[in-house]
Amino acid sequence: MAQKNTWTISGLKSKIHSNYPLAKKTWLGVGGPAQYYIEPDSFDDLTMVLQNKGKLPVTILGAGSNVLIRDGGIDGIVIHLGKNLAHYTIKKQTITCEAGLSLMELARLAQQNGIGGFEFMCGIPGNLGGGLKMNAGAYGSDMSKLVAQIKAMDTVGKIHTIGPNKKEFFSYRHSRLPKGWIFIEATLIGVKADKKQIQQTMDALREKRIQSQPQGVRTAGSTFKNPTTAPAWKLIDEAGLRGYTKNGAKMSEKHSNFMINAGSATAADLENLGEFVRHEVKKKTGQTLQWEIERMGKDG
Repeated sequence: MAQKNTWTISGLKSKIHSNYPLAKKTWLGVGGPAQYYIEPDSFDDLTMVLQNKGKLPVTILGAGSNVLIRDGGIDGIVIHLGKNLAHYTIKKQTITCEAGLSLMELARLAQQNGIGGFEFMCGIPGNLGGGLKMNAGAYGSDMSKLVAQIKAMDTVGKIHTIGPNKKEFFSYRHSRLPKGWIFIEATLIGVKADKKQIQQTMDALREKRIQSQPQGVRTAGSTFKNPTTAPAWKLIDEAGLRGYTKNGAKMSEKHSNFMINAGSATAADLENLGEFVRHEVKKKTGQTLQWEIERMGKDG
């Protein structure tokens, strides 16, 4: 890891941080430092970073809600797309927004403007960019049902407009953006709906989350993708691992597919617990769980 800033870009307005602690940027509160860390003030600055990265690898970090950064941190450049890149425009039932806009805020904007179809986002703790990357969804809906057009930046800073064929571009918790490309904007189309009815639906979904998912704890949301055969939580229950705890890492008693940093767990403790759960579920049910949380970085 670099201990001082040895990489600079002439004319860049955004600040480059070196040896930046990433644990404070993730919901699990774990992870080592980034060699270089940048929160671009503009897409022009993002372009400059990509054009001047040299051989440094690039990692994109959104809201930090569904990631596990390992204890050794991340070499190269970590780019955080956040509130500086969260502008939006609304016209009738169409919302065009930048990747840093939070999904919860997007749901709120849709409700205020009488646009239906965005209600499922009201409890998803992530930003638009990450939501597109993983085709975020809940309660029978997902991003693919709303997307009309996407803008993405390639590895050298060139912007591409994509009108995705939804059956080819999106799948369950996945999108097929070329490797290294970055979602920067999306045009989403909903339906005209009554504001009060939208709010009632969102209130009901929030209450359902409160009743069924852990609140006020360090968690990254669903740990594993749901297999086609059965929900991940059910398989974890069948393996007898609801509430299982080791070294401060815990599978929630309230929702067993939620992994919690219950104390002073390290990233290794959390990843080891997840791998133990996968092993036990495979042994006892024959089903293979796939990680939904994105793991990144190197071991400590």
